[in-house]
Order: sequence, then structure tokens, then C-alpha cells
Amino acid sequence: MKKWLVALTGVLFFAPAVFADNWGVGLKLGVGENDPKTMKDLQDEAVYTSTELDENSGFFGLEALYEWTLNEDANKLGVKLGFDVYGENELKISGAGDVTEHTYALPLTVYFKRDNGVQGWSPFVGAGISLFRTELEATLSGDTEKEHKSKVAPHLVAGAEYRFTKVFALGLEGKYTFGAKIKKDGAVYSDRSGFSGALTGRFYF
Repeated sequence: MKKWLVALTGVLFFAPAVFADNWGVGLKLGVGENDPKTMKDLQDEAVYTSTELDENSGFFGLEALYEWTLNEDANKLGVKLGFDVYGENELKISGAGDVTEHTYALPLTVYFKRDNGVQGWSPFVGAGISLFRTELEATLSGDTEKEHKSKVAPHLVAGAEYRFTKVFALGLEGKYTFGAKIKKDGAVYSDRSGFSGALTGRFYF
């Protein structure tokens, strides 16, 4: 699977780059669905112990993109690869320790954009896949154990950006991710399925 993802990334990024009209980099801040099911189950089971569950639905992302013109100047086809870092979930168990979840994702998206130029809103829609990785770290009674699990999940995106200059655009992006529940040995390490939204800033060159 990993070799397939590397090959697909190479084809989508480096081959079209020869014909690209624009390339860019971006930043995004957002919030989305978050269900730390295993931590909730552990909290329910600890009926005689004081616990505190800190849930974090935020995320931060970086992305690189290429765009090239279709048959009309205002129509663009783009591809972007990102790196998303999700806020950690942490279950604190009084007198015993804590369990912490760290989740990362590499979203690869192909999108169509109606480019309305500088000082205009440009809407876009797209689809792609995300490679998720969740790391679960449990420190209980002085012992630390770490486990991880990865999964590929499809997603749809839609949004719009306002182009302030030829170089900078600010926008909003909505995403729906399908089946991003990561399980191992019956335990749900993370679940980022569902809707998310982000404020995006992109720099074009």
C-alpha cells in the first residue's frame, strides 16, 4: 500500500508539474469530528477512580499544490498533498497515569477550481484519499507502552478562496471523510470520520 501511495503521488505531482500554471503552499487551521471511543470506555470502566478526559477536535495543516489551466482560462485542475496534525486526546487517571492519542494524516486531493482572479472568490470541489496514522501511548503505574495503526480513507472537499493578490489567497474549506475509524485488536485508537472545516491561507508562485 505504501509503495502504491508513493507511486501515485509521484505521477500526480511531478508529471503534471511540467504543464503547471501555478504552484503554491498553504496553511490551514480547522476543527472536525473526533470520537476517542476507547478512552471513553476506559473512563466509564473506572467507576471508583477519578478521571479527566481532554478531547481536542482542532487540527493544523500544511499543503503543497499544483494547478494547470483547462480549456478555459478560468478553469483550473489542481492536485495537493498535505500534512495534518490533529490535537491530542488525553485521558488522565488519578493515581495511575494517562493515555494519550496522537493522530496525523497525509491527504492527497484532486480538485476543480473556477478561478475568478484577483479580488474575486474562486469556488472549488474535489476528492481524494487520506493516509491516517494514530499513535496511542499509555503510561500506567510507571510503565509506558506505545502502539500505532494506520489506515487509508477517502474524502470529499468543497470550498472557496478570495484572491487578495496574485500571490496570496484566504479561504474556507469543508471536508467529509469516510470510514476513518482506526482499530487494532478491538480497540478504537481514533475516529476522525465525518465533517471538518478549516480556514486556509495559500501563497501562489
